[in-house]
Amino acid sequence: MTDITAMRPAEPDWSTVTAEELIAYRDAENRVRASTAARIITGEPDPGAAIGWQQVALPGRELPVRVYRPPVAGPLPLVIHVHGGAFVGTAVQSDWVNSHLAAHLPTVVVSVEHRLLDWETPLSAAADDGWDVLRHVVEHAGTWGIDPARVAVFGESCGGLISALAAVRARRTGLGLRAQVLVNPVVDVTAAAWTYDSATRYATTPTLSLPLLRFFQRLAVPEGADARALSPLYTDDPAGDLSGTAPVLVVVPTTDPIADHGRRYAERLQAAGAPVRLSEYPEAGHAFLSMPGMAPQATPARAEILDFLRESLGG
Repeated sequence: MTDITAMRPAEPDWSTVTAEELIAYRDAENRVRASTAARIITGEPDPGAAIGWQQVALPGRELPVRVYRPPVAGPLPLVIHVHGGAFVGTAVQSDWVNSHLAAHLPTVVVSVEHRLLDWETPLSAAADDGWDVLRHVVEHAGTWGIDPARVAVFGESCGGLISALAAVRARRTGLGLRAQVLVNPVVDVTAAAWTYDSATRYATTPTLSLPLLRFFQRLAVPEGADARALSPLYTDDPAGDLSGTAPVLVVVPTTDPIADHGRRYAERLQAAGAPVRLSEYPEAGHAFLSMPGMAPQATPARAEILDFLRESLGG
């Protein structure tokens, strides 16, 4: 059996990492995450879904997306998925959950291979990627074989932030969403982001640490940028609240430095009158849904997400 730990690169010192070191680390880590050997951790894809890469032509750029399709005729519901990782990560790491949703909902899942953060690419670029793919697929529903009236967004970690921002944009522009699924989402990239109790209690965990989060924040919000505009916890729509936001399932692993991000966002949505369900998974760590081989809580979480989307995206 391949030793995945031995294949993974050593983490750099996040307080001093250079651009060259970040690129080298990201490339090496993503090769591991996309490898067949990594499936002992990331899980085997569901054989009931066809999986393939496509290119999406967006304003000023082309972007890869990973598409999961069931063997049934459309038009089908659409789930736009955004993987976690921020400055490292690939849609392939989410094959286990996305192929299962595609096969068993059934639905078309389009997972966005968004631009990863670095000193030249802030969070706003990744947020644009999530929104632009959502809008493109809905506008070309016939080509994609999807029903534009049955659409959901689904994101993990930084992808949860991107998905939440896309849902806010969808409300502002009148693009109808049926549901949001936000798994261990980052929803605050302001200076207050790491003052929550969970960040103090779980400052160092195997899958996420406070130094790494601080590095993420430095890349996400360049000097002079408006951190509140990129923080779903604070982002307001023109009506001043989120009462018209699509129903939300917030999934929170409890031993996660950003567990309180999800909890606070669920509270804010509830206060605004938005339909929201907060579901906590005891003893689960950050990114647990992408690691079913190590986190037994991933399987019931996947089942809950499937049930929520089935209820939300029904005919």
